[in-house]
Parts: sequence; structure tokens; C-alpha cells
Amino acid sequence: MNARERFLAVMDFEPVSTIKWEFGYWAAAVKRWYQEGLERKYGIDEGLGESAGVHGGAAGWRIGRPLGKDVNEICSLDLSLQRMRVNNFISPLYEEEVLEDHEDWILIKNNIGILEKRSKSLNSLSAYLEGPVKTRDDWEKLKAERLNPTLDGRLPSDWEAAKQVYKNRAFPLALGGGQGFFGTPRFLFGEVQVLTAFYDTPDLMHQVLNDLTDFWIALYDQILDEVEVDLMMIWEDICYNRGPLISPKTFEEFILPPYKKFTSFLRSRGVKNMIVDTDGDIWKLLPLLVEGGTTGIYPFEVNAGMNVVEVRKEYPRLQILGGISRTALIEGKDAIDQELEIKIPTMLNAGGYIPYMDHLVPPEVSWENFFYYRTKLNDMIDQHPQ
Repeated sequence: MNARERFLAVMDFEPVSTIKWEFGYWAAAVKRWYQEGLERKYGIDEGLGESAGVHGGAAGWRIGRPLGKDVNEICSLDLSLQRMRVNNFISPLYEEEVLEDHEDWILIKNNIGILEKRSKSLNSLSAYLEGPVKTRDDWEKLKAERLNPTLDGRLPSDWEAAKQVYKNRAFPLALGGGQGFFGTPRFLFGEVQVLTAFYDTPDLMHQVLNDLTDFWIALYDQILDEVEVDLMMIWEDICYNRGPLISPKTFEEFILPPYKKFTSFLRSRGVKNMIVDTDGDIWKLLPLLVEGGTTGIYPFEVNAGMNVVEVRKEYPRLQILGGISRTALIEGKDAIDQELEIKIPTMLNAGGYIPYMDHLVPPEVSWENFFYYRTKLNDMIDQHPQ
């Protein structure tokens, strides 16, 4: 079976050997590993900031993004999931504008309209201070000018050639990514402002979510006329390590109806797998995500209380991706052995599971520990009876 066939079989809970992927790695980790023995065959851009992400097979890689090919190859990982190169948000992009220039950082209005405090060294994450939407007029203007569901300007210049690659692919192909029903309003309103908008301007929030849903349906309807896809990726990051950033009641009122409408459309177009990316403790939102049509979730952060074995007991048909503790890899081989032995046999027996780290592998993980972990995990996958 190729990577695409294996992915689809695992997602259907078929008794096949699961796919071998990692979510990704901090650039600082890969740079460290080169110093500790990882062979540099392909390399990564040395200009990448320490906090930049280097994609693994599970992250929905796109051409032009950093891919950890050396790690993937030496660890015998499967062909990467690819995400279709379609602009599903602001188009045309704003022109970036530097508003303030300081010694170590700049204040800019970035190309999707966010006021951003950006480190010049690129060694720390940017702070998003406010989004482009403060009023209904702001939203109506942005929607009219930059959220038209037309393919013009949203497709890569090599779209016809790309379609042929997609048609004959051996890798899973995803649509979406970078958009979500909490994630996108966070860009539009601001990271703090979005939380108060549910209470201060509920009518506007309802309108934004309804309009976004209709926009994505109209846009993806055209794409699905041309290309068959294997999954929809939805990015939310709606939780932190103590629970959801909004209450289940707020999710149910504002976000659940758009989810149901969106996933119903996808199913009508033959898309069976709707997989949500959200960090943190998602226990309280799991039943609502499932009710909304979500079929799978990743990456299940262990330090936020997400134990994939416990999730599997509660949700026997939920596709689960990730859930291996980064902390175990920092602690060493005994911790790695314990982590894998507790989780992997149970999860492989249950099916519908792709094991990998519970987020990007951090630079505190040595190459020796990472290679030991990945070798042992591969062996457990290969030896598991089908």
C-alpha cells in the first residue's frame, strides 16, 4: 500500500499497519540534531528562526514550506501528507506596512491585516495585537474586497500541472488548513478581542461565522469539482492547558451550527475525513466537535491532560493522531519505553490511530533520544499483528 492508501485504510479503522509520520520539529531541534549526528543530506534553511516549524509528514506540508526531509528519510517515515495550495482567506493580501521600528522588534500591519509585534531575530513567536475587524462596517468592507469565493488569484500559477500530480498521487491530499470557526475569527478580531466579541458583539460574531461558512463552502465547491481530496483540515487552537478558551455553551451557540453546515457540505461532496487541529485540554469540547461532524483530532497534548488511551475509551470511532509525550523524549530512554508501551499496543489494537509526538519536537530533545524513540515506535508498528 502507498501512503495514501494506508492513510485512508487507517482512517476507516481497517486492520492494516498504521502510517509512520511525525507532526514536525522546531527548527532549533533540527539544527541541534545536525550537530549531534543527523546526516545533512537535504538540510533546512539556516535562516529559519529558532521557533520556526519544520514540517513532518502529518502537518499538511505545502510546497515552499520547510520540510524535515533528512529526519523523515533516516527514520524511514512515510510520504508526507500534502495540503493543497489554495488561498482560503484574505485575497488579495494586504501590503505589509512597518509602523514602528525598534532595536529588537518591529510593529507591522501584516499581509492579512493583523497588527503584529514581530521579533527581528525570528527566534520567538509574534504577538498579534489586534485584527482588522472592529465593527460591522469593517467586516462588510473586508468581506466585499478580500473574501470573494472566486478562484481567481487563489490558485497557484502551476495549477494545471498540480492537478495532474494530485490525480496520480501516492500521498494523502488535504484541503483547508489555516482556517477554523474559532481560529479565523481570532485573526479577524485579535487574540484577546475575539474572546470578548462573543459577549460584546454577538450579532456580529454570528454574522462573521455564517459568512465564513458560506464563503468556504462556495470556494471549496469549485475546488472539489476539479480535484478529489482525502481529508479536510480545520485549524482551531481553541484550548489551552486548563481547558477551552470559550465555554462549551458559547461553542454550542456560535460554532456548532457552522460546523454542522460545513461538514454536511463536505460529506455531500464525498469528503469523509474532517480532522481538527487544536492544542490544549479539549475534553469539554470533544462531544460538541463530534456532534459537529468532526471525525478526527490532533495532536493531543499530554501535558494538557490529553491521554489518547482514555480518549479512545470514550470515543471508540474517533480518528486520533498524535498523543506521544514530548516530555518523555526529554527525560530519556526509560521514559520513552514506558510511554510507548503504555499507549501503542492498546491504540494499535483499537485502530483509527496514527502515533506521533503531541506537537512539534522541541530543541530539548537530543538526536539520540529522538532516533531511539522513532526506531522503537517503527518496530512496534511493524511487529503489530494485523
